[in-house]
Amino acid sequence: MDIFFVVLGAYLIGSIPVGLILGKAIWHKDLRQYGSHNIGATNAWRTLGAKAGLLIFLLDLIKGQLGVMLGGCVLGTPAAMVLGGFFAIVGHMFSLFLGLKGGKGVATGLGVLAALMPKITAIVFVVWLVLFTLTRYVSVASIVAAVLAPILAALFKQPAEFFAFALAAAVMIVWRHRENLHRLKSGRENRF
Repeated sequence: MDIFFVVLGAYLIGSIPVGLILGKAIWHKDLRQYGSHNIGATNAWRTLGAKAGLLIFLLDLIKGQLGVMLGGCVLGTPAAMVLGGFFAIVGHMFSLFLGLKGGKGVATGLGVLAALMPKITAIVFVVWLVLFTLTRYVSVASIVAAVLAPILAALFKQPAEFFAFALAAAVMIVWRHRENLHRLKSGRENRF
């Protein structure tokens, strides 16, 4: 029963469409009607400005951390923390409140990673920042950072549960960026 509570609670936390709620409440814009039609931080930044993008990024990141905390508080094991974090990402990507649509999971995934493996998160973030600065492609930086996380988890001999999370999250994030990959291949991806 406790596991079910963690899974459901984390999924519901992740499902909160922060970008959509804040976009409508503060800026009177539905992010789904602009730019990439995504409710995440990148589209918010492009559509609503830097402050909105950063705020939505931070709140989406916190959703991932809350999922980890829920697992830790209810069951107190590394596996439960991973489970909570993972389902927060699932909720963000497939929100109950948006007809199982949602964001790409990068900010929420980074929140989970930061709660589980802070040193690896710092490396991943620096790599993301360097790639973004060099290419101006958020998608390229995000995909490479996601793939790097499980590699670093293995190199730094992190617990098996944390490695499994990093690998599963990387697969999900790359899959959610499949349209970006097609646009990159055809030269149609937008630079930031």
